[in-house]
This record gives sequence, structure tokens and C-alpha cells, in this order.
Amino acid sequence: MTVGPGLERRLGTADAVLIGLGSMLGAGVFAAWAPAARSAGTWLLAGLALAAGVAYCNATSSAQLAARYPTSGGSYVYGRERLGDWWGFLAGWGFVVGKTASCAAMALTFAAYAVPPAWQRPAAVAAVLVLTAVNYCGITRTAGLTRVLMTVVLLALAVVVAAGLGGGAADAERLTAWDAPPHGWYGVLQSGGLLFFAFAGYARIATMGEEVRDPRRTIPRAIPLALGLAVVVYAVVGITALLVLGPQRLAGATAPLASVAGAGDGGWAEPVVRIGAAAASLGALLALVAGIGRTTLAMARTGDLPAALAAVHPRFRVPHRAELLLGAAVCALVLTVDVRGAIGFSSFGVLLYYVVANAAALTQPPEDRRWSRALQVAGGAGCCLLVGTLPWASVVAGAAVFAVGVVYRAARLRLAGAPGRR
Repeated sequence: MTVGPGLERRLGTADAVLIGLGSMLGAGVFAAWAPAARSAGTWLLAGLALAAGVAYCNATSSAQLAARYPTSGGSYVYGRERLGDWWGFLAGWGFVVGKTASCAAMALTFAAYAVPPAWQRPAAVAAVLVLTAVNYCGITRTAGLTRVLMTVVLLALAVVVAAGLGGGAADAERLTAWDAPPHGWYGVLQSGGLLFFAFAGYARIATMGEEVRDPRRTIPRAIPLALGLAVVVYAVVGITALLVLGPQRLAGATAPLASVAGAGDGGWAEPVVRIGAAAASLGALLALVAGIGRTTLAMARTGDLPAALAAVHPRFRVPHRAELLLGAAVCALVLTVDVRGAIGFSSFGVLLYYVVANAAALTQPPEDRRWSRALQVAGGAGCCLLVGTLPWASVVAGAAVFAVGVVYRAARLRLAGAPGRR
């Protein structure tokens, strides 16, 4: 239930799909192929299928819940409503803290593609400030800029595919020679885990459910559609990368799609890849800022975060204090640390987020159900399976982040004299 001033329903199906697609076609589509190939070789396509299957199960849960609870907050709200306050808090805490680090990582990734090393931190801060300002000016501005960025990204990916396949370096034998995975079936599962997180952005649609027109109809259509489009794009790009480079060269590539575009006589396309990767990083950052702001708003409405963050701008109808605080926090991270290689706990948090979503959807009564319970069971099991593929350091970091959250909420409840609902 929405408490306090609400946001305004301005997004249609096309806008919601674009925001979800912008979250999924981030920097990962330009970088995820090398580690996936190191883990699974040609079998990374099996990992991609696994990731897509788990993502679809999770997407149906999110869509079904968002249709019933069309408010800001995503799994934070669903967990509270269906499972209890603590489950909702854990999902929201993991999302806000983990994705704040992801924002800094995306800003630094953009700068790495866009400017020389000496200018990267200032450029990353500038990107955060500009995108925070865009989000501040209303959700329609966010959707409009996402449309522009996604056009650039899709054009860049089309150039990669055309240059790779037309450059004379593609060889069908590289795709048909299915040798044993270099690290066995564990490597295939690990590649699925690496690629799964590229698909997790469809949750942004559910997180902004309070701003979608006709949510009971729009959200269940937008989430699977955005996911389906992303899977098609990833499949085309992944197959092209294997055809052009093969699993061994792909595994060793520092910039996989630049290597694909530059193979054969396609060297002219490499600058386009750099532009596309920069735009993809900005698109993911834009969607992250919007999603974290809405989850922070939901947590502030219930007292799990300071109540001042529940303010909604009277004109632009956005959680402006939450977004300004987020922008300041991300700028501080960008200026002080390099989190691009140290955000494994974000992956841990995403998986817990979807475990909560699947468990919440599993409890919904028949009149609220749109998909079989078997999909929710499969989604939850798939998330637990993928947790086992994470590096141990990521699991430890994730557990530590959640331990801090548990201590914070327990202390807050104790000071307030409230034991929590359940």
C-alpha cells in the first residue's frame, strides 16, 4: 500500500519495455562473453539458455506480483506483503546497497570507454550528475533519454554483428565443434551465473510499478517482452562472437566485441563498439538510479530508511530526496574507490532479491495467479543453484552486507520499541 504522496502514472508499455531493455543491455553485453567463454567454452550458449530460463521464471513472478501490488519498491514490497517485514527488508537492503555500488561501477565503465585515464573519475562524476538531473526532472525524461541511448546501443551491436560476419573471419566449425567444457558442468553453470545478471534489469519495470499506466495489463506484458528482446540480442551477439573468434580467442579477449568487430577487415568498426559500450553503461546507470530511488522511497515510507527520503517532488512527481542522496553517494564512491572489480556482493543480493520474489509469488491466491507455481519453484531453485557458482569472496561480501542490514534494522526496531510485525 502506498503511504504519503504518490508518484504519477506516466509510462506506457513501450516506455516500460525500453527501461527494462536499457537495464539489460548495459556494459555486460560488451564484456560478459570473455569470462563466460573461459568458464564454458562453446558451451557458453548452454549457459546463456540456462540464464534465460531462470530469468524467465523470475520475470513471471515479478510480473504477477507487480500486477497485484503496482507500487514502488519491487520485491521489497512483495516480500513485506506476502512473507513478512524481514523478508522484504532483506530484499530491499540488498538491492539498494548492492546496486549503489553497481551505479559507481557503471559510471566508471562509461568513463573508461569515453575519455583518457586521467579524466575518468571527473567524467564519471559528470555522468552521475547529469543522469541524476534527468531522473529528477521526471520519469518521462528518463524514458526519453533511455530511448536515445538504446538506439545507439542497438545500432552499435548491429555494426558488431555485420562487421564480424562480413569481415571474412567467421567460421561455422567454431560453433559446431562442441568440445567438453574446460571446467566441466560447473563451468557451464558458472557461465549461466555470469550471464544471468545481464538479464536482471527487467526488475526495474516492477520497481517503478507506481508510474506505469494500467499496471495490471501493462506490467505483465512489458516484463516478458523486454526480457525476450534482450535474450534475442544476447543470442545473436554470442553466436557471432563464437563464429568469429572461437571459444579460446573469445576467452582471452579484453574487449570481446571490439575483437569481433576488428577481426578480418572490420577494423573500421572498433570505434563504434567504444561508443556503443559507453552508451550502454549510461543506459544501465540511468535505469539503476531510477530503480534505487523508487526502492528507497518504498523503504522510507515504512520506516526502514529515514522518513525524509519518502518525499515526492510536487511538480516532477519523483522521489527527489532519495535520488539526490543516491547521486551524492555514487559520486563519493566514484571519487574514492574503484568498485568495478569489487561488486560481487551485488550479484549475491540480486539472487536473494529474486528468491524473495519467487517465494512471494508462490503464496499468491488463485485469483492473482497468471503463471504456474512450477515456474516460481524453478525460479527459486535456479537462483539458489546460481549462488553456488559465485566466487566465495562474493558470497562472503554479500553475507557481510546483509549482516550489516540486519544489525541496522534490529537496532532501529529496538530504539523505536517495535518488535516488527513478524
